Amino acid sequence: MPRPAATARTTFPTAAVLAALLVLTAGCAQQGDFGRPKPGAWNGLIETTGTLAARERGEPASAFPFTDDEATLRDRAWRFLMPAGGRDAFTDILANLTRSRVLPAAWRPDAPEAYFSALMDGPFRSPVSRYHRLSEDIGADARLLPVFAATAARVFQADALRLRSLSFARTVDDRDARHAAMRVTENRCLVAWVGFETDRRLARYRYALDHLLVAVPSPEAALVERVLRALAERRPILAALVPPEAEGRCDSAAEAAMDAAITIRPIVAKN
Repeated sequence: MPRPAATARTTFPTAAVLAALLVLTAGCAQQGDFGRPKPGAWNGLIETTGTLAARERGEPASAFPFTDDEATLRDRAWRFLMPAGGRDAFTDILANLTRSRVLPAAWRPDAPEAYFSALMDGPFRSPVSRYHRLSEDIGADARLLPVFAATAARVFQADALRLRSLSFARTVDDRDARHAAMRVTENRCLVAWVGFETDRRLARYRYALDHLLVAVPSPEAALVERVLRALAERRPILAALVPPEAEGRCDSAAEAAMDAAITIRPIVAKN
């Protein structure tokens, strides 16, 4: 799983555990439209708790407010960091706590068959409906991935400006420089994480299609195959933003951002 920094501690503080248990017992993930979290106090509380938990684990967690694009990037990431087609409330809660950084990313299980199990769970009138559901889920990912990538590109442009400004911002101190670096790291790690999870979604969708063909063969499989290919063809747009070697573990992005902030010092000119 991707992690924001190589030096992040593996221990999980008691305060964060208690916060996670509170969230687990109080409610579940609240999803809005277009694969985004539902606005409201509940999801806001989860986000705040996640920032504090990540900070306690030693992960980069900037105190700076989000720009409009940074907030949108996180909203758009929801679609890809939550279970595809998940209907298990407990699993959704754990996924939401991981997405919001209340729980560390390493807690998230990798089960290629999970999506297929959820797809086939419960009564359905016709097996063809399972092909339709699979096609709809893949198609939604294929439509939303370019939107996410476009937002990420704008965020990265702003990050570049942020880092360049360190060389001439006279009043910026070490704390500001470090929080700027942490925000750049957070942004790049989030995009890397979405790329990582998109690959896992592709694997889960392929597993589901293969097993549907064996269990309930149908000509509808051809349509699903085309939609799945479309998603796979759009996957490289994220690789253009974050190098492939940084997607599984975003250490390189973290180190680059931190080095840039630490080594670039504000210019102090004499009057």
